[in-house]
Amino acid sequence: MTPIALFGRRMLCGAGASAPPGPAPQLRLAGRDPRAGQTGRVTDVIRVDDPGDPRLADYVRLTDSSLRTSLEAAHGLFVAEGEKVITRAVGAGYPVRSLLVTPDRMAGLADLARTCACPVYVTPHDVAERITGYRVHRGALASMARRPLPGVGEVVAGHSRILVLEDLVDHGNVGAIFRCAAALGVGAVVLAPRCADPLYRRAVKVSMGAVFAIPYARMTDWYGGLAALRAAGFRLLALVPDQSAAALDRVARLAAAGRVALLLGSEGDGLSSRWLREADESVCIPMSPQAMALGVDSLNVVAAAAVACHALLRGAS
Repeated sequence: MTPIALFGRRMLCGAGASAPPGPAPQLRLAGRDPRAGQTGRVTDVIRVDDPGDPRLADYVRLTDSSLRTSLEAAHGLFVAEGEKVITRAVGAGYPVRSLLVTPDRMAGLADLARTCACPVYVTPHDVAERITGYRVHRGALASMARRPLPGVGEVVAGHSRILVLEDLVDHGNVGAIFRCAAALGVGAVVLAPRCADPLYRRAVKVSMGAVFAIPYARMTDWYGGLAALRAAGFRLLALVPDQSAAALDRVARLAAAGRVALLLGSEGDGLSSRWLREADESVCIPMSPQAMALGVDSLNVVAAAAVACHALLRGAS
């Protein structure tokens, strides 16, 4: 039976799940000896050379976004890549289902493996590539268990500067915006219902784990979601490329004492007409006259988010 068939039968194998028959563990990494009065953790390190091994179903076809988006959400998991990102996910409290590592990375990940106390599957680079669909350059992947998302009201409580993302579909852009928000001090991020998943592997990778550092929630009601933020005391600023709109930094300074929610629209069409009408004010990042003369009238959404986050927090200081 193929790993894809196993997905369909809800037989993903991770920590706490019953694994199908397979190779017996060849090595066990032990923590401190319990006989010496210390708590011991034992991690199974299992060599796997078959890309069809059903215990690796969590890692199958990681580059197939349509498959992964639906299946990861359905089975309550996501995949973190690289030691630094995995460590940040563990530090944020996400449980580890299993690790998939290449032999050259095993020694460097021994401490992390002990901390996770989960199955560690060791597989050659070529096998890892056949499983995942790409060359696993960082040599380490972790299947992590998702946690229930908090509500919007809970996430924005106590924060004066937040971002609200409407229908961004590129996972890399979402991850990069989270990194900007975390680095520049934005308190929280709110996602529209159709916005890309921050825990998708590429989003996590591009954010360098910032998706674990900043609280976020997803609206359940696109039509009325902004009204709830306004009721919570937020002034809604719609970021647009139109240079006739008010300059963002000036508006942010004027609103320094209040709560501000900056709305960012999709990569192609920007904010929807409804959200533009619902916003309290449209704001822009002023472009230089030279740029405008050359036809450069706006920044891409990630660059705009970085500039906007800086302006929001400078205005609040």
